[in-house]
Amino acid sequence: MLFLAFSLTLNNFLDANNILSLIRSVAVLGILGLGMLIVVLGRGIDLSLVATMAISIAWSMQLIHEGMPVYAALTTGLLFALGVALFTGVLVAYAEIPPLFATLAMATFVYGFGRAHLIVGTDVVYMPKTMGWIVTLGQGKLFGVPMPIVVAAAMALVVFLFLKFTKIGNFVYAIGDNLAASRIGGIAVRPMLVLQYVLSGGIAFVAGIITATSVEAMNTRIVNSNMIYDVILVVVLGGVGLSGGRGNVRNVIVGTLLIGVLMNGMTIMDIQYTVQNVIKSLILLLAIVVDSIVNPRDEQTGQQGDI
Repeated sequence: MLFLAFSLTLNNFLDANNILSLIRSVAVLGILGLGMLIVVLGRGIDLSLVATMAISIAWSMQLIHEGMPVYAALTTGLLFALGVALFTGVLVAYAEIPPLFATLAMATFVYGFGRAHLIVGTDVVYMPKTMGWIVTLGQGKLFGVPMPIVVAAAMALVVFLFLKFTKIGNFVYAIGDNLAASRIGGIAVRPMLVLQYVLSGGIAFVAGIITATSVEAMNTRIVNSNMIYDVILVVVLGGVGLSGGRGNVRNVIVGTLLIGVLMNGMTIMDIQYTVQNVIKSLILLLAIVVDSIVNPRDEQTGQQGDI
């Protein structure tokens, strides 16, 4: 309905270049949404996604500037992202700290530690000239389609196959549906929870590569932006249940396209950025209220799967 309304009322909205630009602008958001999907399906949430993405990639590029080989630097950044996610998963699964607080604290720590010890003295780390073919991931095209869209589609396919056709993917759904029943059924619940966050961290690193190569820089101040709330909006608005165990890649794609259409339409209408944030915040609030009604967190819901 939103797409139809904008098509009828906004000039050039249906232009092919505008549609490609619309999808390209939310490709990174969609990739991050896939990482958030895996965590939310297991009744968690990851507020450290954007911080992990920004600091790991910024550090990798700084290491390249300092003389480290490209692949070694990127591997170091990936290991940093996975290590942060691993520690977060341990806090949630073994220390039993609520995911909201654990990931919020981790996001603050990663940003502060990164700025103080890894990328000292700068907010923006520019992309080195020696990145080679990796630059095409953000700036290239495949059969006329921008590579960020291609990478996002490939990531969506991989996550879909993982959740649909692997035992681990089925375990993620089972844990989200009923954690206690999953433990009784023989699933290693705690290691699975840790794995969800590790996968989310790896996906965040991929999103960071696309972001950095697209604009030839990584601005670490993105951590303090509203981007993480946009990621949550993508997941919730797409129909993924915050109570866990409900949702799939299709929901993330729908949510991403909805946000893309909304943001593109508001930009064409020249709505101020601050007003756009207010509108998105209201939509997120409404989506959470609807989710609490559709997927209530009551005693009966918590016991699903026991029989």
